[in-house]
Amino acid sequence: MIDATGVILVGGQSTRMGFNKAFIEVNGLPIIERTVALFNEIFDEVIIAANDVETYCGLDAMIVTDVYKGAATLGGIYTGLFHSQTPYTFVVACDMPFLDARAIKRTLELSGGDGTAPFINNKLHAMHAVYSRRCLKKIEGMITTGNLRVSDLFPMICTKRLVEADFAGIPIVSSIENVNTPEELSRIRANEDK
Repeated sequence: MIDATGVILVGGQSTRMGFNKAFIEVNGLPIIERTVALFNEIFDEVIIAANDVETYCGLDAMIVTDVYKGAATLGGIYTGLFHSQTPYTFVVACDMPFLDARAIKRTLELSGGDGTAPFINNKLHAMHAVYSRRCLKKIEGMITTGNLRVSDLFPMICTKRLVEADFAGIPIVSSIENVNTPEELSRIRANEDK
């Protein structure tokens, strides 16, 4: 498995939910606490990239603020890579309640090139992906020219796509799932402890 840092992005505005999604409780535990604990089992270095450092101070991770303010998810990826002490960085969002250690490890094991992401349901999942430090210059160029679309990064770097078959016996579909709307939260609540 490659030497990587685990990075959790928590800078989103959560406009569709109206509150901080990192602290949504699933099975009695805030998503952010579950993710930090999971990452500490997998990675030697765990970073939370946050706009509000004080909110996350009690968690067992290094808290850093965005290098480029207002640069959305792409800025968070840049910040994680910038502060990472390893050649590779695995990045997730703070609103992914079913992250699976096996799915993360498989992504790391199969990683190659400058970026590796699951390609599930005809979409590359940038928030369950490995990025090389070699991406820093490309991302910085995108941010400084005002292009904040993460999807535009993948064609600019050597990207390895992982498909569902690469995760045989591993729940990759639920591992990449995130909570964006009250409807999605209701569906997740209905499936708790099933």
